[in-house]
Amino acid sequence: MHNLPMNDDQASGLRRMKQQQQQQIVKVIAVTGGKGGVGKTNVTLNLAMSMSQLGKKVLVLDADLGLANCDVMLGLRVQKNLFHVLSGEAELDDILIDGPFGIKIVPATSGTQSMTELKPVEHAGLIRAFSEMRTRFDILLVDTAAGISDMVLSFSRASQDVLVVVCDEPSSITDAYALMKILSREHGVQRFKIVANMVRSLKEGQELFAKLSRVTDRFLDVSLELVATIPFDENVRKAARKQKAFVDAFPKTPASLAIRTLATRAIQWPVPPVASGHLEFFLEQLVHQPEARGLV
Repeated sequence: MHNLPMNDDQASGLRRMKQQQQQQIVKVIAVTGGKGGVGKTNVTLNLAMSMSQLGKKVLVLDADLGLANCDVMLGLRVQKNLFHVLSGEAELDDILIDGPFGIKIVPATSGTQSMTELKPVEHAGLIRAFSEMRTRFDILLVDTAAGISDMVLSFSRASQDVLVVVCDEPSSITDAYALMKILSREHGVQRFKIVANMVRSLKEGQELFAKLSRVTDRFLDVSLELVATIPFDENVRKAARKQKAFVDAFPKTPASLAIRTLATRAIQWPVPPVASGHLEFFLEQLVHQPEARGLV
């Protein structure tokens, strides 16, 4: 798609955001993985709750707008979602749902409208919706869709940190590599934080990271950092059957301890004290870059 100039609605939306957020610095983390089934949404939600327990105001954006996940995993009732915001039927504050430990969730649409189909005027509406939010938060966690769609690439490129969730199976490693390859070569993303999920031991997690590193070191100009090894834990599945987060249902289980360690580290990751550290930058990057095929 051709890059279109930012229209007045988009520009004014960004200006309002800058004024109303009063230069509030928001940490934006995209949680992705390339492949489905690696536990990405589980990591996102449990990380959000752990950050909230550490005193941060956390907003989770369910960015899989074709197949909503976050509210389903937690058994939360959704009356209106992002589609209603974009159609003008509701404001963003009106659709936020409360999750455990005080987190807020922007619920996605399900089978209604894909973000990749949004028109420029709807992108302006997205910016305007965020700029007019009354709810303040410190951290935005973006739970991306599975796969390597334009929307996944756009959210990952726009975020300050990209958390790549992988598990020890060939398809997960292959898909994670493919995602990083496209982000690095086509979108200029050079740093990735790796979460080794559902591993049998710390050693297995380190070996998984080593496998991924060997491939990226050989073919890509990227920097990888292993930020968490989350053990395979039967209590994770038990919590899922109860439609509860495992840090809530089983706070002392090994997976919960690993996620809390990650949360403690993640809130200390530096945020650039310039435009790129503000929420308006995230949204501007999301909708206003020539690389965002299908988005502008």
